Amino acid sequence: MLLQWFEALVLGLVQGLTEFIPISSSGHLVIAQYFMSRQPDHLLLEFLNIGTMLALFVFFRHRIAQIIVDIFRNHNYRLARNVILTSLPAGMVGFIFADFIAATAFFTSTIVVVFTLAIVGALMVISEKIPHASSVQNGEALSPLRAFGIGLAQMMALIPGVSRSGSTILAGRFFGLSAKDAAEYSFLASLPIMLGVTLKVIVTDHTYMMQHIDILLISNIAAFASGLLAVGFLMRFLANHSLAVFGWYRIGLAAVLAIILIVQG
Repeated sequence: MLLQWFEALVLGLVQGLTEFIPISSSGHLVIAQYFMSRQPDHLLLEFLNIGTMLALFVFFRHRIAQIIVDIFRNHNYRLARNVILTSLPAGMVGFIFADFIAATAFFTSTIVVVFTLAIVGALMVISEKIPHASSVQNGEALSPLRAFGIGLAQMMALIPGVSRSGSTILAGRFFGLSAKDAAEYSFLASLPIMLGVTLKVIVTDHTYMMQHIDILLISNIAAFASGLLAVGFLMRFLANHSLAVFGWYRIGLAAVLAIILIVQG
């Protein structure tokens, strides 16, 4: 039991730190489970969204309150509209193909993680050197087409190792947002997805939740605490830096992981 609690604590910390820092939470969780037990638990990873979702709500509570005020008092729907448009592709694909994703080894494969870590890492390294669309002030100023384009990038994060925050921040930069504004928009646009995943697993997998309530509490408390630290760090970091350092980290991790997999045969 102590070993299970320790593993839950580690997975929660990994989830919180890597969900918001664009190095792929799903990829790191697949790696962590591989080296700790070699038995991937897809449901546990879905339940870990609860802690990081709550961390986002707490960190952006004032921004979320302003969006609500804009909708009901100022009749300004632009940011809410864009967030919904960005959430649609991943939300629909995730909902329709949830069982397929849970049952397919591709989505828990460390080999897939190696390739996606490296590919997205390379894109982060060169992201500031490729042409971008015309600049926009913030997520509210995005056109519906650009918002939907970021949503298509978020959909790709269903593949482990891609990174939901990494893919949407990259897409946000491409569509004209600054790095910091792209990060804020990425996190706001992830909230509907996280909320949907949370409601789904609670409704459809409540038996699993009750059977593993102690593990889920430990892991989600760890995810919440580390998630708050991670999102605060990233917002400060991207105010003056690019994504390149995270890209190099991903490439290095992919190389190390590939070597380990080759040695283990």
